[in-house]
Amino acid sequence: MKSIWFFDDVNLFKVLCPHKFKAYKSNHDFDAYKKKDYIYFEEDSANKVYLIEKGKVKIGYYSEDGEEVVKAILTRGELFGEKAILGESKRDEFAQSIDNSTSICPIGVDTMHDLMRNNQTFSFKVYKFIGFKFKKLERRLQLLLFKDTKTRLLEFLHELCNDYGYDCEKTGDKVIYHPYTQKDIASLIGTSRPTLNILLNELKEDNIIEFSRKEIRIYKKTA
Repeated sequence: MKSIWFFDDVNLFKVLCPHKFKAYKSNHDFDAYKKKDYIYFEEDSANKVYLIEKGKVKIGYYSEDGEEVVKAILTRGELFGEKAILGESKRDEFAQSIDNSTSICPIGVDTMHDLMRNNQTFSFKVYKFIGFKFKKLERRLQLLLFKDTKTRLLEFLHELCNDYGYDCEKTGDKVIYHPYTQKDIASLIGTSRPTLNILLNELKEDNIIEFSRKEIRIYKKTA
């Protein structure tokens, strides 16, 4: 499995958006969200699935202690709310925009079922996505429960390499251009932003990585 946090190599928006299907295009609109706007809350009726045209969406829930647990941060081309396809009637998570210009393509469950019945490729990609997503979530929960913070960070960096990295021809280093802020990364590995910053700087001092706002370089000897 290449990725824990990101369903790589498949831009579902290009395949699934009803705008791509003439029968649905005329009755279909995009919804715009600002930063901190909620697309849905826990316990909301689960009658739609959503595709991200642009922006970023945080998926999470609140523990019994009221602590926010972030399950995923999704970007352009990714699908969420997909458990509605499998018969979920109420949401067990929330979805919140974390970008000021998030655009979402909502798809009714009945429309999604019609598209899946009429398009085998479409149906296969949806079920493949759901299977990958469940595996990623299971792996991520295992990391959060059984690994220390530094190990979680190192494994996350390894996954970023697979999702967004390329080899620098001159040095052989792994160079990663990614869409996450430090706050996003801290949320995804279950730590605070100050702790993340300390760990990143420790890795930098040990000549393991170099990092800036949207780029991380993993030196060849450690990549």
